[in-house]
Amino acid sequence: MSRTESYTERLIRLQTAGWKRFVPVQLPYALHLKALALPGSTLEVGCGIGRNLRVLGPAAVGIDVDSESVHYVVETLRLRAFTPEQFSASTYGRSRFDTLLLSHVLEHIDPFRLTEVISMYLPNVRSGGRLIIITPQERGYESDSTHVCFFDFDSAASLARGLNLTIEKQYSFPLPRAFGRLFRYNEFVTLLRAH
Repeated sequence: MSRTESYTERLIRLQTAGWKRFVPVQLPYALHLKALALPGSTLEVGCGIGRNLRVLGPAAVGIDVDSESVHYVVETLRLRAFTPEQFSASTYGRSRFDTLLLSHVLEHIDPFRLTEVISMYLPNVRSGGRLIIITPQERGYESDSTHVCFFDFDSAASLARGLNLTIEKQYSFPLPRAFGRLFRYNEFVTLLRAH
């Protein structure tokens, strides 16, 4: 009898594949994220098994709906992570962060719930703080059956208007936008400023 791989087990398998120990494929993304989010504190919504939290360091706190992933981050990586309920009940739930990070999260959320989800955590962003939204472009979006919402620059602009946020910058990373249909790991990056 075979059992189905859990969400957390899948992430661990994908992110710790043997060849990735010898080829630093995540290094450009890690350096990019570190430059965007630092200095200051970061709240990452949808932290998964903590790949970004490791890069962001001790001033980062993660939230994920999957309690098994949160357990992995806390017990294995020794980083701060909570389920949404745990976060709300903790002192961090009343904290203000310099940055709210949503990296490869919004494409997994019903488009009619995007504003609601982000609004839950906007009170945790200090006045003048930043929101970083990172989502896959076409090839990356098509590569995962759990993606339900293609979230591009226009989607981010619409979301910003609805939440009264200012668009600071939008760009394609690591390659120019034209590569989004070919290169699975090309990303839309949107930087928003809270008021």
